[in-house]
Amino acid sequence: MRRFNLAVLAALTLSAGAIAVPAHAHAGQRPLGIENCTATACHFDVPPGTYDVRVLLGGETGSSTSVSGETRRALLPETSVPAGKRAARSFTVNVRTPEGEPTGAEGTPGLDLALGGSAPALAGIRVTPARHARQIFLVGDSTVCDQPADPYTGWGQQLPQYLSQGLSVANYADSGESTVTYLGNPQLWATVQPQIHRGDLVLIQLAHNDKTTDEVTYRANLETLVAGVRDKGGSPVLVTPIVRRWFNTDGTLNNGTALLVNGLGVNHPEVIRSVAAAEDVPLIDLTAKTKAVVESLGVEGSKALYLYNEKRDNTHTSVHGATVYASLVRDELLAQHLVPKGLVRAH
Repeated sequence: MRRFNLAVLAALTLSAGAIAVPAHAHAGQRPLGIENCTATACHFDVPPGTYDVRVLLGGETGSSTSVSGETRRALLPETSVPAGKRAARSFTVNVRTPEGEPTGAEGTPGLDLALGGSAPALAGIRVTPARHARQIFLVGDSTVCDQPADPYTGWGQQLPQYLSQGLSVANYADSGESTVTYLGNPQLWATVQPQIHRGDLVLIQLAHNDKTTDEVTYRANLETLVAGVRDKGGSPVLVTPIVRRWFNTDGTLNNGTALLVNGLGVNHPEVIRSVAAAEDVPLIDLTAKTKAVVESLGVEGSKALYLYNEKRDNTHTSVHGATVYASLVRDELLAQHLVPKGLVRAH
């Protein structure tokens, strides 16, 4: 972790009554700071792009602070700091329009951050354009996307909190999309592909909505996405879909609905595994990993991972479930050496 510029921070003192004012970040200008924050939120009037954010947490009393941003993205996990102490943390955030789902509302221009946690305390902040950040693009459906409204939460919405400065998430997952619609909608693949640069990762999890896609078409669509990433110099990563919470009477998950076999008999996880092997693409077998978690928790314990208690929904995840599943993705990114260890947070 780089040392935070304490001399700069000393001049940036947060008062509870501070008023957020517009500010602009351009090359050559001084970094944007805490004058753009209130006690609970910050707004920076910056154009779309990727930005490094450094925060100094802590206050006169003990504090515990988390940071979220844009459309409910978890950017920094809750961090406790003893009374009178300070803790510096850094992360990189992607600012885009629309700021959440690609086919959704545009959201608020600029970068918006919200302070959470049991006792939030922000002592300083600095926002600068990111110069050498790598991007993780997410191509997926509603189980991955930046969900606009609580309690719905995609695992891609929780992934950024596990990454530190130099690696950001550009979540282009969108509710209701299949491999067919993702490729066909100009707001989706045609928008994502031109942004991919050499060194970027593109995680692809599409299956939940391919309910009427035959196996030949499904396989061909995955191959098209893989080739499209490689054409831009990026690195594709195929991700099998998270399981649905549908149990058999013996406490195991249903081989059809839960494990993503569609009405035509297409076993989506198996096709994804096959394409990954044939195309020599890294595979994150999230189906297998989420199956193990759900079955280990059992019928009752696994309800907290999904929106069963709130919506009787066994497909979409709660904040807790999305966070658990994002941690599984984080673990695989590290285990397969897809991202440098120094850019990933342990907790």
